[in-house]
Amino acid sequence: MSTLTPSLQDSVYAKAMHQGEDLSFTPKLKTATDVLNFAKKHQATVADFTFVDVPGTIQHTSKPIHELPDVLDSAAGFDGSSIRGFQAIHESDMLLVPDPTTAFLDTFSAEPTVSLLCDVKDPLTGKFYGSSPRTMAHCAVAYLKESGIADIAYFGPEAEFFIFDSVRFDQGPGGAFYKIDSNEAIWNTGREEEGGNHGYKIRHKEGYFPSAPMDSQQSIRAAMVREMEQAGIKIETFHHEVATAGQAEIDMERDELLVMADKLMRYKYIVRNVAHRFGKVATFMPKPIWGDNGSGMHVHQSLWKEGKPLFAGGEYAGLSKMALHYIGGLLKHARALAAICNPTTNSYKRLVPGFEAPVNLIYSARNRSAAIRIPMYSNNPKAKRVEFRMPDATCNPYIAFAAMLMAGLDGIENQIDPGAFTEENLYHMDAEKLSKIPHAPGDLSEALDCLEADHAFLMKKGVFSKNFLESYVAQKRGEVSDEAMRPTANEYFKYFDA
Repeated sequence: MSTLTPSLQDSVYAKAMHQGEDLSFTPKLKTATDVLNFAKKHQATVADFTFVDVPGTIQHTSKPIHELPDVLDSAAGFDGSSIRGFQAIHESDMLLVPDPTTAFLDTFSAEPTVSLLCDVKDPLTGKFYGSSPRTMAHCAVAYLKESGIADIAYFGPEAEFFIFDSVRFDQGPGGAFYKIDSNEAIWNTGREEEGGNHGYKIRHKEGYFPSAPMDSQQSIRAAMVREMEQAGIKIETFHHEVATAGQAEIDMERDELLVMADKLMRYKYIVRNVAHRFGKVATFMPKPIWGDNGSGMHVHQSLWKEGKPLFAGGEYAGLSKMALHYIGGLLKHARALAAICNPTTNSYKRLVPGFEAPVNLIYSARNRSAAIRIPMYSNNPKAKRVEFRMPDATCNPYIAFAAMLMAGLDGIENQIDPGAFTEENLYHMDAEKLSKIPHAPGDLSEALDCLEADHAFLMKKGVFSKNFLESYVAQKRGEVSDEAMRPTANEYFKYFDA
């Protein structure tokens, strides 16, 4: 049930429908004047200014709506030293510069709120801040255009997530635990429930496309989709995913790299808040459940120039030579990319060899056991793309998309051969043959080693700076060390009586 009574989302939608207005998509705003008119039209009382820290979390600050013209005209100040991955205490003053094209009506507040994503600037130099994730995405797009290879990089992430009924966790010197629950979970077939247990629980690995009442979350996903489309995020499809306990997927229509990174941040915000309205909780954690599928984020990618697709051709699976070289770049740098695209210790509990995980660094048409798949649903050249299946949605999309693009461009610039493709089921391949295929790193520490050894492709034209990469690796090394020092419940189970 909704925690907002009445829901602002519902009241806005109902009013628009009564007036015969189409609110299926937020209008494409371009200028500060457009934003001010949009705010006035919806009688907004609050302006919310959001940005993303290095780990990929949305941060925000708000002002009364009468302050919006001044911020659009100049900027809003904030303390950069309090944001993860940003400035030191002695250089804390920074500026938020709102991007008018990102404005949308945030319906999760009781007050009508216009929300905008912001770039970050240094007030002394007037330049965009190099360690801001959105700046790196800007720079990667600029590098693409300057290269002359293409003028647009399209990205289409497929973010998976879980919707739980409850989650509890704690840790300390005297103990640690986590406990999740879902009405759909197979472990609840024997649970006593008020009104009786009605069964219809989803068995492990049988959650892909079941109908109601087995799938009990269609209404929640549909509400998420409605919110997304009202926020200007066009959705192609949505469904229950493979795992028990409420795994879901909602797929956005592809868009330009920077725009898609913006949309993915809004997407995650909307997923979490709609789940909260229904009295549930959503997580993008890659492996929250032991013994069932984890949540990944397959990322579809293609390059275009002057309105024409560049990845269609007469090579394997209908690809062009450029697309094969792009794949070559992704595969060459995949182990380094893992540190950015799979940035948590939990990420590697999903990327485990021998299971349904894209750990084999090879490419294939249709074959979902390879790290790179070429979708074969359509012969239309506009639909020709490559799908990098290794990432997960805990990554920062600005940084991850930029890194993937730089890897692919390195492949094109250096005509990197992707090697032989495969049509075999890699889960049943002969062990000796499989051992010759490179694999994703086994844990975050190994991935960081790979990034330290292979990062020159990221630093071209200053897209990623040396200081940023060193700081990023140091932060992640700290996470690895922290995790390594903590005993786990499974260690008690195995070793307590040793």
